[in-house]
Amino acid sequence: MLTIGVDIGGTKVAAGVVDEHGEIVEHTLRPTAADRPDVVAETVADVVRELSAGKEIEAVGVGAAGFVDETRSMVRFAPNLAWREEPLQKKISGLVGLPVVIENDANAMAWGESRFGAGRDQSHVVCVALGTGIGGGLVFDGVLYRGRWGMGGEMGHMQVLPGGRPCGCGNVGCWEQYVSGQALVKNAREIAEDRPERARILLGLADGKIEGEEVTEAARLGDDASLAAFASFADWLGQGLADLAAVLDPGCFIVGGGVSRAADLFIDRAREAFAQRLTGKGHRPLADIRLAELGASAAVVGAADLARQR
Repeated sequence: MLTIGVDIGGTKVAAGVVDEHGEIVEHTLRPTAADRPDVVAETVADVVRELSAGKEIEAVGVGAAGFVDETRSMVRFAPNLAWREEPLQKKISGLVGLPVVIENDANAMAWGESRFGAGRDQSHVVCVALGTGIGGGLVFDGVLYRGRWGMGGEMGHMQVLPGGRPCGCGNVGCWEQYVSGQALVKNAREIAEDRPERARILLGLADGKIEGEEVTEAARLGDDASLAAFASFADWLGQGLADLAAVLDPGCFIVGGGVSRAADLFIDRAREAFAQRLTGKGHRPLADIRLAELGASAAVVGAADLARQR
């Protein structure tokens, strides 16, 4: 029994044919036209047609980087994509002639990791996807928690610092403004501008433009500014996980997303910050903080499995 999972991000559309064991049997990748919703739907339809050739496909699951409604059909709002009240399920289903389920991409990732990845032995899982922003997903007792309106799990938009940095969601001081790929780069740039002597390695690598890859490489080479940016990132991550534990009390946090590829530079410090800032520390079990196992394929696998179980 085969389904197709699609992961729509801010820069790419990843898709794969997935079997009932969570194994990807065929995969493809396309760029995303983030500012053109109709083109995104056409791109998804193209990859579905490509992957369906010669196969019997039951349904399509789409992980979308935005607020998906309770019917799993419409993207109400996407901070980093041009979706506003976008009827994505209807558009894609009409183009491909198959049942389509739309889900938030971080929810799809959480489902994939809970079913087939780092959380498969856990009953209460909170998944944190560290990418351009922060996505989140909650799986409790084998059920993906979506909230009354389908928009639960948007932990990246917890306000952690009143009056803080402006966020693409319209608020200020959101967690993802301090723990995300964008936040990491912003911190490193600010330190380099204010104290360039601390960023000699980074500035030498960047050649005028500091991005995430340069910050990571510089940190591994001992650059003081880059290491400081990762330290701040780790502290904010640990603080946010402690706050989530106070509310949700999971057995396991799973940290994934693109930034997690640099986990060696922040995960140990984040675990320490979590343990230090946990409400009731010393009188409660300490939740595991694990790295995602499915990597960039988690949302594809999760979306495909959600379509299978629609």
